[in-house]
Amino acid sequence: MSPRIYMSSPDVGALEEEFLLGALRSGWIAPLGPDVDAFEREIADRTGVAHAVALSSGTAALHLALLAAGAGPRTSVITSTMTFAATANSIVYTGATPIFVDCDPESGNMSPELLERALSDAAAQGVTVAAVLPVDLLGRVAAYERIEPIAARYGVPVVSDAAEALGAFRDGRAAGSFGMAAALSFNGNKIMTTSGGGMLLTADGEVAKRARYLATQARQPVAHYEHVDIGYNYRMSNLLAALGRAQLARLDGMIARRRAIRERYRELFAPVAGVEIFQGEGDAQDNCWLTSILVDPRVTGWRATELSAWLAEDDIESRPLWKPMHLQPVFAGATAVVDGSAERLFDTGVTLPSGSVLGEDELGRVTDRIAAFLEARP
Repeated sequence: MSPRIYMSSPDVGALEEEFLLGALRSGWIAPLGPDVDAFEREIADRTGVAHAVALSSGTAALHLALLAAGAGPRTSVITSTMTFAATANSIVYTGATPIFVDCDPESGNMSPELLERALSDAAAQGVTVAAVLPVDLLGRVAAYERIEPIAARYGVPVVSDAAEALGAFRDGRAAGSFGMAAALSFNGNKIMTTSGGGMLLTADGEVAKRARYLATQARQPVAHYEHVDIGYNYRMSNLLAALGRAQLARLDGMIARRRAIRERYRELFAPVAGVEIFQGEGDAQDNCWLTSILVDPRVTGWRATELSAWLAEDDIESRPLWKPMHLQPVFAGATAVVDGSAERLFDTGVTLPSGSVLGEDELGRVTDRIAAFLEARP
């Protein structure tokens, strides 16, 4: 049987081995160390942000960024409903309550119009909104040029969930450089990985300083262990930072490979009525982290779930787009300002193997399998 093809496997090789062994042989294997310092500088330079704080996960970065924004009990945070659970979970970690906003149907990112409605409703109801938390979905940067002025009119800071978007741009400005702070993720399936890990980015030196302090168990600078705040064990290990530095050196090549894979899918589906590449229009500045298609069954005569089942028979991984947070049982009853766009994307979308490690033989196996599926349909 052919080996399983995953949607987005880690892409590591000789350079990662070299950097990782160098860190191991240096003796710096615990959290912090010279590779952490260098990785922070290199990510800050890449994104054009003054300060970067390397952390154990993107979720940790979101948690600390929201704390810096003032999220806590008796406050709310407005966020995208079309996202992974970590975005919403990080809000709950602070003690705040999430308010979910629907998406623009073309990009899947937060709808500025519905954000304005959510902020207006919250103000009318006397709800304290600590932050607006947009998500850069699948590597497309959200419309911050519209979101930030809306939030500013209500006196609310913006925190950017750029976990999926490292290497992407909007109007020439890098993902991770928007808002008072931003979060990146280096999880195993992301555009680049440190196995697990994340980064908080900010132009504000005090926000960065506070994040470093809280992420290191809020230890006071004295000889003994002294604590006046509740802290977290959130710092990145030097070994993982070394892995990240090698990945960052290869990032442009990995993005180019993912883009080439998207183009193969675009060519494959171009003659198929009722199928479109999700986010395919205007994707020149995206990082193409994952490529998804949208299927209109009224035109195609088949559903996205049927294609997924067909691929699964050949051990090829695919999955629907994110299930909206306002439909998740854990957030039942949460306030949501929605128009059905995210739900339609969840119902009609399927994400295909997109990882930069995908070789030509593996990609050919995927596209051949899809072609056979299409041929078998009327």
